[in-house]
Amino acid sequence: GLRLAAALHAMPKKPAPAAAPEPPPPQEDPGYTLIPGTDWEPPKMLIRPADQLPGLSEKELAEEVTRVWKADNPEAAHNLARFSNAERVFKYDPTVEQAVLHFAQEGPLVNASSDEAKEQLSREEAATKTAVDAEEGTTAADGGDEAAEDDARGLRNQFNFAERTCQTLNYPQRERGTMTEPPPSVEYAGAATQWDIFDAYMEDMDRKREAEKKASKKSAAKERDAAKKDDAGEPTGKSGSAQDLIEGAEMGHATQILERMVNQNTYDDITMDFKFWEDASDMYREGEGTLLPLWKFQTERTKRKHVTAVRWNPAFPDLFAVGYGSYDFLKQGVGFLCTFTLKNPSHPEYCCQTDAGVMCLDWHPSHPSLLCVGLYDGTVAVYDARAKATAPIFQSSVKKGKHTDPVWEVSWQEEDLAKNLNFFSISSDGRVTLWTLSKSELDYSDLMTLRLVSPTGEPVEDDDSSLSGLAGGCCFDFSRLSEHLFLVGTEEGRIHKCSKAYNSEYLQTYTGHHMAVYTVRWNPFNARVFLSCSADWTVRMWDHTRPSCLLSFELGNQVGDVAWTPWSSTTFAACTADGKVHLLAR
Repeated sequence: GLRLAAALHAMPKKPAPAAAPEPPPPQEDPGYTLIPGTDWEPPKMLIRPADQLPGLSEKELAEEVTRVWKADNPEAAHNLARFSNAERVFKYDPTVEQAVLHFAQEGPLVNASSDEAKEQLSREEAATKTAVDAEEGTTAADGGDEAAEDDARGLRNQFNFAERTCQTLNYPQRERGTMTEPPPSVEYAGAATQWDIFDAYMEDMDRKREAEKKASKKSAAKERDAAKKDDAGEPTGKSGSAQDLIEGAEMGHATQILERMVNQNTYDDITMDFKFWEDASDMYREGEGTLLPLWKFQTERTKRKHVTAVRWNPAFPDLFAVGYGSYDFLKQGVGFLCTFTLKNPSHPEYCCQTDAGVMCLDWHPSHPSLLCVGLYDGTVAVYDARAKATAPIFQSSVKKGKHTDPVWEVSWQEEDLAKNLNFFSISSDGRVTLWTLSKSELDYSDLMTLRLVSPTGEPVEDDDSSLSGLAGGCCFDFSRLSEHLFLVGTEEGRIHKCSKAYNSEYLQTYTGHHMAVYTVRWNPFNARVFLSCSADWTVRMWDHTRPSCLLSFELGNQVGDVAWTPWSSTTFAACTADGKVHLLAR
């Protein structure tokens, strides 16, 4: 046991593990990098900016970032718009003023090369020379030394100058405002009776009479005229003034307004029906409805007359014109032209008597007071609804191309190159005539002469057709998109497409009706489609590029008129001789 202990004591001991070396303390970044120099270049010191991002690699640090400094003003506006007097509009101005004036001050310095500086120098030199000459004359007697001293004193030092400036104070602006109370207002209401209105008119007439008397005293001539009226014994009392007031234009206008107010109260129930009435029985009658008659327009003078034409005024939606005549050849007489308004159904606004029955009429689209009328005896006339006289302002005669048969339709057209008003008319004598309103008379020119055609569409040129006359025209309509195109319906059932620029031949003839064509109407939305109605009980829809009709509607009685709806290109209405109105859609 001793040997084992000694042996274990004699064995070398394992050395203890060495302690880890402590890391060196971190060195403070000097903020620059020193590049040693060479034999040809001196050493360089690269100063690291204080705002440099930490953690950048050497490649990122070695990358060069180029910055371009410009002298542009960052606060300058780049979207300036200036008014151009030449073009009368605001235009974008690309030029931008980049200069910024930080300080400006006026001083007494003058540019030496300017005219003002040269003039100032010349004055100073002249004054100096004068002073020097004066001193030389004084010092000539005193001696040479004193003269030299004085010469030195007279020299001008060009660096000796003084600059004076001053700055004025800008007083702060002050705003002063006051608030006033609104003026007091009073609401007043009262009822005006008939005698109150009469007394007010009488006071106004007396006031005007007093003003006229004061004006008459200013001139001797007016005094003599007043004396002559007094000698003649003209009535100047209350009875005469009342008579003038009752028969005056102002009283007529006032009574017209009162009449419309009374009628508005009288027909209030009808107005409510016009807005809200619906017939419940229409739900149980398939395909049929009811038209409720609301206002009734009539006059004593137009009794036993046929209503031959009705046209709404294009400018005043409550005003329409009515033509009275007769379709019976054996019961012809005078006719009437009346204008009614929905504001006064009891009496027409304008009424005049014509020599023959009125067959057609049309309002001018730009001059809403002008009305062209076609009569049964072939006369066309133009009336002015504003005039008090009932005579036409223009009228055709035998010497001025009057039609020989009834005029069935008239239509205003656009003004010609000379700005003259004109309209077209069609008659049973086979003429489509253009009427022009000149300064003194109504000029005419035949636009188209309707010739008879065979069933195949070719013109008939035998002797019998020349003796029988021309084809009788019943209606026409002008295209709204192609101004030169127009359609003509005849008594033989033919529809002819014609042109204003080529009046010797028909462009195309459409056959389908067997009796007189009463109305043709272009579609306001589709320039190729038009409608026609005839006495053969049918309404036909056509495409003017095809010789045959597209659709045919049989209504069981003579169809007198047809019209497209202004809000739909596929819906139209037709009226028949049995008193029915048909609303159709393709």
